[in-house]
Amino acid sequence: MPDKRLQVEDILERADALHSKARAVRLMIFDVDGVLTDGRLYFTETGAEMKAFHTLDGHGMKMLMASGVRIALLTGRSSGAVTHRAANLGISHVLQGVADKRAGFTQLLAQTGMQAGQCGYLGDDVVDLPVMRRCALALATREAPELVRRHAHHVCNSAAGAGAAREACELVMRAQGTLEAALAAWLE
Repeated sequence: MPDKRLQVEDILERADALHSKARAVRLMIFDVDGVLTDGRLYFTETGAEMKAFHTLDGHGMKMLMASGVRIALLTGRSSGAVTHRAANLGISHVLQGVADKRAGFTQLLAQTGMQAGQCGYLGDDVVDLPVMRRCALALATREAPELVRRHAHHVCNSAAGAGAAREACELVMRAQGTLEAALAAWLE
């Protein structure tokens, strides 16, 4: 039977390593489809695309920005819904229609003046791996393929489009010591 003390020590060591990576994050980047949405694509009869975003994720992103961490969206598809949602949340760095996410990541670094070691990324598919493999903090949705989950420092417990982004935001804030202060106002 394995030594439970060693198992607990291993878990604590991995949590410390994860928090160390999250403390370095100054720019948190999110994919959209399959991360901020559940990954399904909705089209009307006229071909208009619709997306559903979760308020929990949006509020988490607002809290993270208020804590001083910048946010960017990096997505392979282009959608007016994404433009509208980003504007609604106050996200100014939005790259859409980016087939080569490595090039998009390089563009975001140039726009923001950040280094790869200051970035976190939440993705859900193999197209996200070039960014995940370069960031300080690589996160994956629980629905991501096994290969993507294997390259993540953490796999979210919450579903894509239903709290995964909030979980990522809170992870970074918890590691940086800003989560309790952000929540305190709601507990008065």
